[in-house]
Amino acid sequence: MEEEKRIMLVEDNSDDVTLTLRALKQANILNEVVVAHDGVEAMELLEDASRPLPTVVLLDLQLPRLSGLEVLQRMRDTDRLRRVPVVILTSSREEQDRLRGYDFGANSYVQKPIHSGEFLEAVSKLGMYWLLLNEPPPPVEVDPQ
Repeated sequence: MEEEKRIMLVEDNSDDVTLTLRALKQANILNEVVVAHDGVEAMELLEDASRPLPTVVLLDLQLPRLSGLEVLQRMRDTDRLRRVPVVILTSSREEQDRLRGYDFGANSYVQKPIHSGEFLEAVSKLGMYWLLLNEPPPPVEVDPQ
């Protein structure tokens, strides 16, 4: 039996959380969405072995306590999290952020559109791709020792 696909949204802006959830719902993507409001909360949720891993992480860069790039770097350095697809979803227009995101192992980098209609469409397409079209990697087998 295939495990249910989940999305983790790591976003500190409550308006962007609301817009993202609305976009997924409008696209009939009814999968569970786990929201972390900062980088530390995201890592706590991801590192909790009792929780299933998300199918994809939508990761903002500008986060309190632990930046999105730090979250990404820690994920790629953790055996259990190494293969979880990460989409950077940010308002940053800085080329350095995009380069560092890919250098740290992001699977995709998407700039948040300024207008809410374009934002809704972008998130809808991301959800459709990562949950329906993409073939996820097999989980990393972690030695319990």
